[in-house]
Amino acid sequence: MLRRIVLTSGDVNGIGPEIGIKTISEKLNGGNFKVIFVIPRNVFEKYYNEIKASFPYKYEKDISDDSNIVSIVDIPDVPMNIGLPTSESGKASYQSILTALSILKENPENSLLITAPISKTAFELAGIDFPGHTELLAEYFHIRNYAMLFLSEFFNAALATIHVPLSKVAEYLTVEYLEEFLPFVLEVVRKDLGIAHPRIAVLGINPHAGENGRIGKEENEIIKPVVEKMPNVFGPFVPDAFFATKKYKEFDIVIGMYHDQVLIPFKMLALNKGVNFTAGLPIVRTSPDHGTAYDIAGKLIADAGSMSAAWEYGIRILNKRLKNAD
Repeated sequence: MLRRIVLTSGDVNGIGPEIGIKTISEKLNGGNFKVIFVIPRNVFEKYYNEIKASFPYKYEKDISDDSNIVSIVDIPDVPMNIGLPTSESGKASYQSILTALSILKENPENSLLITAPISKTAFELAGIDFPGHTELLAEYFHIRNYAMLFLSEFFNAALATIHVPLSKVAEYLTVEYLEEFLPFVLEVVRKDLGIAHPRIAVLGINPHAGENGRIGKEENEIIKPVVEKMPNVFGPFVPDAFFATKKYKEFDIVIGMYHDQVLIPFKMLALNKGVNFTAGLPIVRTSPDHGTAYDIAGKLIADAGSMSAAWEYGIRILNKRLKNAD
């Protein structure tokens, strides 16, 4: 059975359609997979022609098994306002995701979903109540244990909290939560990344990692008691010194307590080379590590490197899962 690689359009007013077509052009080489692109026809044809892409494609609802031809599953045409989030672009990107998921449900264990960047503002304008792909996918598959990971040649990272206001991060971090979250990440690294004996670094939440309780008690009362019970898990580390001294090179994955804590150094090192991976889903889902880039949308200068990396990491993880299932 052919493996299926399904790409979504992302926000049509951003760079998603462009980097999707560029990545397909780069990666479509007669491999043992079927490529499916879910995108409004008017958006696809605009960028396919402007980029001067040449891969063979056809529009179809019932996906054929011809691996040499890209299947374009067109959702309704959408008015484009390039460079701006709109309610129409929010609805179209949401419809692209739902349509892709309906295709993947037929054979989830043999499928890779690569999602182009969406706009949370456009989602709000469209009345769609999700802060991002991760939460949407977790709800769709009724998954309770999941995590947002970022993968790159520089270092790998996982987020203990995802799209949570900074003022509420400490409320989410409990001993019970970390006792569940850390073993989950450990198992993901073993199974999906293929690292048999991973070393995990856990960052503190407060400046100086609390400085022994002087600047916060979370490290001593919540993080440290959980870390000390787990083999090959170390910390809590002082975040700024951890990255300044390149200590991340000693570990297979770094767990940050909140979004920007690890994503600032990650994107400084790996932007356009890193990958967002949603762990815990029945499908493999990867995504570029950047956003819609409205400022360069429509100029045909977008770097598709991170989308290409999402393809490569996704195939690698999918192959690992299929091998483990044999």
